[in-house]
Amino acid sequence: MKHDWPLRTAIFHFTILFCFGISSLVNDCFAVESGVNDAPLIYEGTTGLGAGKHIVFLAGDHEYRSEETLPALARMLAINHGFKCTVLFTVDPETGEIDPAADNLPGTQALETADLAVIFLRFKNLPDDQMKPIVDYLDRGGPVVGLRTSTHAFKIPSGRKYSKFDYQFKGDDYQRGFGRQVLGESWSGHYGKNHVMATRLDIPAEAKAHPIMTGVENPWAQSGGYWTEPVDGSVVLAYAQPLENMSPDSNPAKDKKPCPGVWIRKYSSQDGKNDGRVFTTTYGASEDILDDDFRRMMINACLWSIGMESKITDKLNIEFVGDYLPATYKFGGHRRNVKPLDLADIKVPIMSSDKPIVVPERKKKKNKNK
Repeated sequence: MKHDWPLRTAIFHFTILFCFGISSLVNDCFAVESGVNDAPLIYEGTTGLGAGKHIVFLAGDHEYRSEETLPALARMLAINHGFKCTVLFTVDPETGEIDPAADNLPGTQALETADLAVIFLRFKNLPDDQMKPIVDYLDRGGPVVGLRTSTHAFKIPSGRKYSKFDYQFKGDDYQRGFGRQVLGESWSGHYGKNHVMATRLDIPAEAKAHPIMTGVENPWAQSGGYWTEPVDGSVVLAYAQPLENMSPDSNPAKDKKPCPGVWIRKYSSQDGKNDGRVFTTTYGASEDILDDDFRRMMINACLWSIGMESKITDKLNIEFVGDYLPATYKFGGHRRNVKPLDLADIKVPIMSSDKPIVVPERKKKKNKNK
């Protein structure tokens, strides 16, 4: 069936703006026009420092609940700060429901007008027509914020049109793919056990004055570590120290020295005329953003990446918009029966606890062994 996206999207936006216009409290009204479940999820505030800027979020990882982290950040940046935020999810092509494991990410053409791409993908082998807008965005040197598994965002077989973006690509022209060439590191293995060892993020003295660390004091993450050795030219903003247990004030794990967990860098556009800003963290699971310092760092990082560091203060609003009820991250642990536009009403929690989690038996065994 052919969909009239421009008309439906216009109706959807009118409904949103009308609600903002008549409401004195942001949670009072954020309705969704019925019949637009095939349109992308868009949050758009009316005023704020981000007015006129467009951020596109790409969510689709198998384990760390990017489908929760990214819409939560998008709501904050849109409602608290005025950005237009388009959130794209990998979805089951038959049901239209969010499926973190699916190799189907509709709506990537939104990147054509994006001022920033926030990427949280894992091992994706997308159709060429969905991959092309991502590649076009990178070719123009658009700024990128990459979280957790985005170091290994793509797993594309050799011989495919975009196989050089694969995290293991061996060609000299684009070694180790998108992760290494854009974010500064590809997948190099776990460094600390998930659900057993949390991670403290220590800010070195020379990074404390960086705009991204404004108001950020003691960030930590509930997810276990990744070992990293970012490319030359990367500037480390925080070192990841695996901890003995899941408490933020627990002792460092005795056999784990710190390694980079947050860094920034630049990459060049295809024509070499533009350097795109990049912020990378190997953390960002759904439960990680419950930490105020980590969440503030992510909001600051989005502003810095766009080039709005002059707008960063330690008073920026980092409060969640609507209830944030993240599921414990694990393989197969996402909430079922959720379509992207089910999250459009900001009174709807991310995610509603009445949505089931159905972990397949093979995933239960894998989670138990992690």
